[in-house]
Amino acid sequence: MRSEEYVDTPVVVRAPATSANLGPGFDSLGLALDWHDEVEATAAGSGLAVDVTGEGSEDVTRDETHLVVRSMRATFDVMDAKQPDGLRLRCRNRIPHARGLGSSAAAIVSGIVAARALVVDGPDRLDDRAALRLATEIEGHPDNVAACLLGGLTVAWSGAHGGHAVRLSPNVRMVAMVPPEPVSTEVARGLLSPTVSHAAAAHNVGRAALLVAALTTAGSPGVLLAATQDRLHQSYRAPAMTESYALVQQLRAEGFAAVISGAGPTVLTLLPPEGDPAPVVAHNPADWRCRELEVDLLGAQVGE
Repeated sequence: MRSEEYVDTPVVVRAPATSANLGPGFDSLGLALDWHDEVEATAAGSGLAVDVTGEGSEDVTRDETHLVVRSMRATFDVMDAKQPDGLRLRCRNRIPHARGLGSSAAAIVSGIVAARALVVDGPDRLDDRAALRLATEIEGHPDNVAACLLGGLTVAWSGAHGGHAVRLSPNVRMVAMVPPEPVSTEVARGLLSPTVSHAAAAHNVGRAALLVAALTTAGSPGVLLAATQDRLHQSYRAPAMTESYALVQQLRAEGFAAVISGAGPTVLTLLPPEGDPAPVVAHNPADWRCRELEVDLLGAQVGE
């Protein structure tokens, strides 16, 4: 029997893909993209049923270890809500997995937002700041989950009380080129240098500040190109994604603000609002997926 603590109808959460880093903003900058996963969750009388279709459906678990389920369980605990006697989940995955587009962040945020919506007074028990702290704890860093939860462009950081973020409204269009082969975040992070020079750090601080300005003031192609220069992570990760890194270098040589999306291997090119994506799309390798994207300004939403 369903507890009266829970609503008696399914909730549907739509969570956007995200791109983090954007070149110089390592582990801090994130953009929400209009490319979405959907999760339908129902508090049931008993048991756990998880149905998954779409991206990654052949690989993900259907039990308590599923990332949406784990995130929902953690959210119920944080809200001091009694765990429901049963859960029914339907996950419609559209965001490619292990491609640097925030699929794990979308799963985590979907679980948190779905659990909050299932509890009758959930929004009063867990506001967005608390939700971000929980999502950061589960994910390990705040950049993707902040953009997924809040939408737009986010500047995120971790402090004494967990993850925090400032949300901004960017003026940018994008082209995402998604290679067929994945690269795990763990592999990509394992290639990073444990130390960086003062000059490299100073370079990225300046470029990250410039990028925030460029994205929020309709920066010109030339400014976007300069603002997306990076010395901290992309070159170190190149051995794990040689084709992606070569494509970034080729696009940048032609004046396009191309970067590795998140931990890769997706290549994301930033364009001004009036920019023509066709010359960028023309570079897409034959066996890669290519998608023109706008910014998702809303973040994870509960709908019908």
